Amino acid sequence: MAVADKFRTIIDFLTSGFENREDSIYGEMMEEAEDYPVQDNLALNPSYSQNDQKSQNLKVVSHPNYRGYEVMVCEPRSYEDSISIVKHLKDRKTVVLNLHLLDKEQALRIVDFLCGATHALSGSQQKIGDSVFIFTPVNVALSAESQKSKFLRDALWNQPQA
Repeated sequence: MAVADKFRTIIDFLTSGFENREDSIYGEMMEEAEDYPVQDNLALNPSYSQNDQKSQNLKVVSHPNYRGYEVMVCEPRSYEDSISIVKHLKDRKTVVLNLHLLDKEQALRIVDFLCGATHALSGSQQKIGDSVFIFTPVNVALSAESQKSKFLRDALWNQPQA
């Protein structure tokens, strides 16, 4: 008889969560369901309500000057053009800088000046190619994939099938 008592206590323990409780959330749901007639667990005439209070409290307006993100492609011809490029960064525009029209010394001066301005504006910069750079303001995240990670990715995905 000891084995039968152990089985009974185990079964009682497992089925104790399925007891009918009046204070459960199921009871509250059943009380709310009595507001309209049901047939075969389907509501015959459900009542729907719309909460217009949320839509009235919204105070969202469109900004007339918002143009989204803008990318400026700049090809400066002298060092003086770097001032207008910094203005673009201050206006939160991304700048792609192509320095192919300048000699090495002027290109280096412009890149140094723009790197300092971008750092002061909490932006970021990255070299894209030969004499091509990108400068982004603080509201644009800049991420780049290195050659090593490209090689590892290609080596992983281009393995021969076994």
